[in-house]
Amino acid sequence: MDYVRTSLVLKAMADPNRMKIIDLLSSGCLCGCDVLEHFDFTQPTLSHHMKALEKAGIVSVTKKSQWHYYTLREDFVKDFMETMAKLLSNDGQNDMNKEIVIK
Repeated sequence: MDYVRTSLVLKAMADPNRMKIIDLLSSGCLCGCDVLEHFDFTQPTLSHHMKALEKAGIVSVTKKSQWHYYTLREDFVKDFMETMAKLLSNDGQNDMNKEIVIK
């Protein structure tokens, strides 16, 4: 298990607004303007949150004309679910005996 990568993803997700964005995107691709309707903050603040989620590999962005469309990455969802299942399982297959290097 990549503890460093997992902690970076969890850190990006730790903000309640970002959790809500992930929840919204779980229904499908949305334009930034549509995401913004669900919040009481400005477009630059939304851009900040989306950049953090994109940098963590959680969302992907497509620009069409002047609009940005955001999608929850399917590979992220699959990998995250598997990582959480492994992290929280009690199957005797853990990484406790491996050296953890944090940079």
